[in-house]
Amino acid sequence: MKIEEYREMDKNRLNSNKDRLESGVMMKDIYSVYIDDSVIIEAGAIIDNNVTIKGNSVIKSGAHIYQSSYIEDSVIGNNTEIKTAYIYESSIGDNTTVGPFAYIRPGCKIGNECKVGDFVEVKNSNFGNGSKASHLTYIGDADVGERVNLGCGVVFVNYDGSKKQRSTIDDDAFIGCNTNIIAPVEIGEGSYIAAGATVTEDVPSDALCIARVKQTIKENWVKKRKILKKDIKK
Repeated sequence: MKIEEYREMDKNRLNSNKDRLESGVMMKDIYSVYIDDSVIIEAGAIIDNNVTIKGNSVIKSGAHIYQSSYIEDSVIGNNTEIKTAYIYESSIGDNTTVGPFAYIRPGCKIGNECKVGDFVEVKNSNFGNGSKASHLTYIGDADVGERVNLGCGVVFVNYDGSKKQRSTIDDDAFIGCNTNIIAPVEIGEGSYIAAGATVTEDVPSDALCIARVKQTIKENWVKKRKILKKDIKK
């Protein structure tokens, strides 16, 4: 492509951004924002600098797209905040927060009043209204109900080496930190999964699941090891 063509594209982009400003879209820096003509942005949305929005995306009124976010073929709901996140072929509900540094892969539906926090990855999953995954979690091939809390370090283990399977988390369940959910399992409504569990079987509603090795303490083990190492060196 010739330099004149790039200049023409840049001119068209700036004109498009100016038109969006006049229609009620708020942009902090029209020179750093890249938005396809096919994108629909409602009046009252806020677009920060260095944002890219592509394809058939829709940004609804009151949404705030923070700097360096990338959105493609996705719908962002009213009053939702996207904080330096990447979102592909998915829908995000109203009054939801995504990021910072979250990754929403294709095929996801995130509900209203949710939180998908820092370094959370979601793939081909449904995430119900009011549910939260605040940080460091992988949600893959899962159907998560409403008002579910996923602790730090939760992993949905969806691939067994030959095929991928889904897991279901029913409403109001609490999943403790560093839990591994081995698909396919269903975790019942209102149940509680203790931190550090590896869940391989269905959990009934209102149950407590503890799936970890009992802690063992061996006193003076370190001192004995040091003495043994000295004897070996001799």
